[in-house]
Amino acid sequence: MSVKVPASATLLMKNVYRKVFPEVNNQLAYWKERASQIPDPELRTQALASIRDKKFHCQGGSVYSMLAGEYWQEAIRFIVAYQTISDYLDNLCDRSTSLDPTDFRMLHQSMEDALSPDNKVQNYYHYRMEQEDADYLKDLVLTCQAVVRYIPNYRLFQHHVLELEGMYSDLQVHKHVTHSERIPRLEKWFGEYQEKWPMLTWYEFSACTGSTLGIFCMVAYGLTNELTKELSERIFSSYFPFLQGLHIMLDYFIDQQEDQEEGDLNFCNYYANEQELEERLIYFVEQTNQMMQELPDSTFHEMVQQGLVGLYLADPKVKKMSQYQALVKRLIQASGRKSSFFHWNIRVYNRLAGKG
Repeated sequence: MSVKVPASATLLMKNVYRKVFPEVNNQLAYWKERASQIPDPELRTQALASIRDKKFHCQGGSVYSMLAGEYWQEAIRFIVAYQTISDYLDNLCDRSTSLDPTDFRMLHQSMEDALSPDNKVQNYYHYRMEQEDADYLKDLVLTCQAVVRYIPNYRLFQHHVLELEGMYSDLQVHKHVTHSERIPRLEKWFGEYQEKWPMLTWYEFSACTGSTLGIFCMVAYGLTNELTKELSERIFSSYFPFLQGLHIMLDYFIDQQEDQEEGDLNFCNYYANEQELEERLIYFVEQTNQMMQELPDSTFHEMVQQGLVGLYLADPKVKKMSQYQALVKRLIQASGRKSSFFHWNIRVYNRLAGKG
């Protein structure tokens, strides 16, 4: 199976800017309006902040809509809704009023329900003080359910997206509890998976579980009704752990200063030194390069990987990381020449958008 996707980085970016980003903006404008109508002030604040501060998560994820062919708008509808749930819940767990793992588990039940079209929506705020959101979270879930219900052979790969979601939700529970409990919980959790992925440390495994890209990839392919059981298994093993790990390690890499100031957990801090951090990031780049060759539309998946490196390392925060400038150059070089194209392109886009 192969979907007709842009064959060059230039065509990919043209599609992204002219087609994908405008549709993402349309979808986010709807959810922003819904968020502004949330009665509870704390829930409203966190919902609006997640859209304002993490819009680029939806933009980046929606590149996968190109794998959905004529159903690209449905793919964006799903990706924006699902990523908005993820970013909203991250704010509720990270920046809000609770440190209760039972509360976090119930909130993240919404992400499982979003991938389970037969599940009924629930009161996901059951274990927290704030309650009234004018059905904002429920309607995000129902939007995702409506899209996956549209996929005729969804049952063939649903267990794979649920496995990715299950690990993602476990991570969010363990990493947001009381500070003293976080590392012991994460280390114990990794013990359940260490035999399967012995090449990882507990903090690298945690990073690998924190990405939604594998889910977006499978749902986008699924909308074409050509995603087989075998291909879904190849996507799972190609995306997890290495591409997803690279995605989140880059996210943590550029957030080191911010996380230090906020007192947040950052998985880049657990390497022995900067040299080990560099070696492992390049290892993730090289492993991802190899795994992308296993997939149809391999050129597209390679461009996603190269785009991730270009996107994160073009972030204005990186300018302030003077000690890492040599590492930044080596990462771009290791990722392939298209990473330089994406890096330059996104820096120009950020300047034009007034982001520095």
